[in-house]
Amino acid sequence: MKVSDRSWLALALVVVASAALTAQQGHVMQAAAELKWGPAPPFIPAGAQIAVLSGDPSKPAPYTVQLKFPANYTVMPHSHPTDENVAILSGELFMGAGDKLNKPAAKGMGPGGYSLVPANSNHFVYTKAATTILLYGTGPVEFKYANPADDPRNKK
Repeated sequence: MKVSDRSWLALALVVVASAALTAQQGHVMQAAAELKWGPAPPFIPAGAQIAVLSGDPSKPAPYTVQLKFPANYTVMPHSHPTDENVAILSGELFMGAGDKLNKPAAKGMGPGGYSLVPANSNHFVYTKAATTILLYGTGPVEFKYANPADDPRNKK
């Protein structure tokens, strides 16, 4: 598959997810300047920002959010009880699988890149530069860290 084909595939997946959400919420349209950004939830390290585009990630229903990660940001290995869809909008997201942070084994994905992380699959992400992603799936969003000591909610 060519790079441009991957970009179209990621866009097609976003369109499919958006169509499912539209059926539940009505037509949602937002320009980038209209997004309402705020601090990301406490289950990921401080410094990230979130904008909820549709749905409610805390409820058992479809949702779509954007997340902005600063440069040199890491989310340690964790899993979710539901599938997670990630499309890279800007920057470069490095993602790997497993119970331990293994940066050399991670794959970097730039704009148009896409990842489907299956439910209950440990994975980690990190950035080298500021990066924005589109994240969508079915809630509620829950985080289970492979090592509970890595969970920001357990830090003082």
